[in-house]
Amino acid sequence: MPSRYNRHIGRDMTYPYDASPPDRQVAYIFDTNKCIECQTCTVACKTCWTSGKGQETIFWNNVETKPYGGYPIQWDLRLLEKLEPAEWNGDRLSTSTIFEIDGEKKPPLGHRPVVEDYAAPNLGEDDVSGNVSGGTAFGGIHPMWMFYLARICNHCVHPACLAACPRKAIYKRQEDGIVLVDQERCRGYQECVRACPYKKVFYNMVSRASEKCIGCFPRVENGMVALCVESCIGKIRMHGFLTTQAEPREDNPLDYIIKIRKLALPLYPQAGTGPNVYYIPPLHVPTGFLEQLFGPEVERSKKMYRELASDPKLLGALLLFGSTNRIIHRYEVQGEEAVGWDEHGEEVSRVPFQEPVYIREHYDRARSVYRHNTT
Repeated sequence: MPSRYNRHIGRDMTYPYDASPPDRQVAYIFDTNKCIECQTCTVACKTCWTSGKGQETIFWNNVETKPYGGYPIQWDLRLLEKLEPAEWNGDRLSTSTIFEIDGEKKPPLGHRPVVEDYAAPNLGEDDVSGNVSGGTAFGGIHPMWMFYLARICNHCVHPACLAACPRKAIYKRQEDGIVLVDQERCRGYQECVRACPYKKVFYNMVSRASEKCIGCFPRVENGMVALCVESCIGKIRMHGFLTTQAEPREDNPLDYIIKIRKLALPLYPQAGTGPNVYYIPPLHVPTGFLEQLFGPEVERSKKMYRELASDPKLLGALLLFGSTNRIIHRYEVQGEEAVGWDEHGEEVSRVPFQEPVYIREHYDRARSVYRHNTT
């Protein structure tokens, strides 16, 4: 099989197909420290894209509670049981990816969930890592923890679904790296479901074809962010493009956060698919647990996040999260403001480092009314 360099694992790896990188790669950043699991993103995606027949259990976007939640049930635990424990030599993976573990000319390592695994989208919601005795929560920091993990298709650099499809019905778009299913070619063999380590390809039992997140490509083609990104109440998401044909640009917020500063990390990089959804790890969760999710750079990422107050350029990039429904292609910190421009050079976002405070008089003389803190 061809050998391809995977920057997430710091080395070359085998992959069934050799292809040039796309013109640019769609990518997302999720800040887990800000997610409140309101599921607004899930509802927005569901009502727009998967509200039809056979799609009742299809969630292109979902938010699950770690350490116990997962949709489909135990999607990640079953992956980890099959993979050998990840071993890192610095930022280089020493163990095998899902494409290498069974040897050449074998399909990617994976498992296919049973129907019942899709029956409980919110299993384990808000479950913490251990029992909390009465009154402990009122005493400040305590050792029990949980956090919310928002998930969509990763539109991988080396998609396992594409590699596994016997019909070649899955393809990666050259213009933006979005991974799609050609449903006219698909015959519902579900090898893509088996191979995807993130279980973000779904089988529609009515149409008898596979479906997956389309990256909101009709919106992307018009310069708009994905629907799950625009609808996010907590402003935890940024959607844009990574540079693929040149060196990363410091004025591209995604290049800067992901490739240059490496604050945001991929989910299960040891699988080898090169996912393009990146996460800022939660500060309050033990590093050991997070390293199996996001790789060996978790502690460095946490330290960088804690020091944002003294890092205006990085802080400015993060302030742009959720500030516009347009994709930001270039940004700059101007004094005490972060400014973003779209692909055409039009300013689409300007966010102050500190929100202004306006204090109104208790009595409004112009309207002859009193103001109350409930209005």
